[in-house]
Amino acid sequence: MHDGPLDRASRSARPLAPAIAARAEAVAPFLALDVLARAAAKERAGADIVHMEVGQPSAPAPRAAREAAKAAIDVGRVGYTEALGIAPLRARIARHYRDAYDVAVSPERIVVTTGSSAGFVLAFLAMLEPGDRVAITAPGYPAYRNTLVALGAEPATIPLARATGWVMTGAALEAAHAERPLAAALAMSPANPSGTMMDEATLADVARVCRARGMWLVSDEIYHGLTYGAPAPTALRFDPDAVIVNSFSKYYCMTGWRIGWLVVPERLARAVERLAQSLYICAPYLSQVAALAAFDGTEELEAVKAGYARTRAMLLEELPRIGLDTLHPADGAFYVYADVSRFTNDSLAFCRRLLDEAGVAATPGVDFDPLEGERWLRLSFAGSFEECREGVRRLGGFLARG
Repeated sequence: MHDGPLDRASRSARPLAPAIAARAEAVAPFLALDVLARAAAKERAGADIVHMEVGQPSAPAPRAAREAAKAAIDVGRVGYTEALGIAPLRARIARHYRDAYDVAVSPERIVVTTGSSAGFVLAFLAMLEPGDRVAITAPGYPAYRNTLVALGAEPATIPLARATGWVMTGAALEAAHAERPLAAALAMSPANPSGTMMDEATLADVARVCRARGMWLVSDEIYHGLTYGAPAPTALRFDPDAVIVNSFSKYYCMTGWRIGWLVVPERLARAVERLAQSLYICAPYLSQVAALAAFDGTEELEAVKAGYARTRAMLLEELPRIGLDTLHPADGAFYVYADVSRFTNDSLAFCRRLLDEAGVAATPGVDFDPLEGERWLRLSFAGSFEECREGVRRLGGFLARG
């Protein structure tokens, strides 16, 4: 029996339960995407916008990945796969850990996911109980906080400081755990929004504290491959039980393909598989086929990285000249995190004006840091050298005008 109009109307008018409404309210908007939406609306109206707001490579996926996806389409059938991913891709990711890090990982520990975002949801659901506290940093990727809150966990914020190199340390983690016990710690290196890296000694110390205190260590390694000095070490070198989150989005230039992976301890693999079966069924087949081929695109990808390096060098030279001379170390990724406190104490309003008056889309620091973000700004240099140079020119004029 179908609902009548009155039944549908009354149901649509039903208010959210207070607990559900409070949880939804606690999940903050992702401001980088809000800025992107406003910038896109301006472009549709004819404005010329320089995009420095989102961490999205302007280069396409490697040719081998694109051709593999086309060939798969030509075969005809595009269907489901195993929930953990196709066997060849899981084996190739496992081989990547041997080749890149000299770390042995069995394919059985690899979980192919719908981007790193789905990987976080699966990992958190498999390892956490409602109310568990998870250490994250400020500044840090905003989706960490929002995903934890949405899943009923509690983010425990560790403020980063210049004195400790703007990275999570074992001592800070110990202090947060002593205040109230932590179930897990989430580290990211290179970091978003800054590109700052944890050195081996610091990452090893964080891993040591996690083991000693019975915490899970979750390591977001999505920007591995994009470093401009020493390569980033994997947390698996220091804790074989660490949960690794990675993706083909950044180094492999495959953001819209929505394909990533987890490395999990064997005892978590079945729990993650069962969750994936019900929540996602599987990652998209075409994206898995493309991701497998992307490992053969190293020459193209290293050329893209060389372009980032050139743009990074330009920004680190030019930003101090226009008054932005306090920056987090940009060791990797494709971001510069700049102190704008001499110009504003409201980075959200600052970014709105920057977009409206100068046509530059940038992300306010409050997206990444609810404590000190009002005085910080993130600039992405994932776009072309020419676009970023034009962005700096416009930003300099904007700052000079006050």
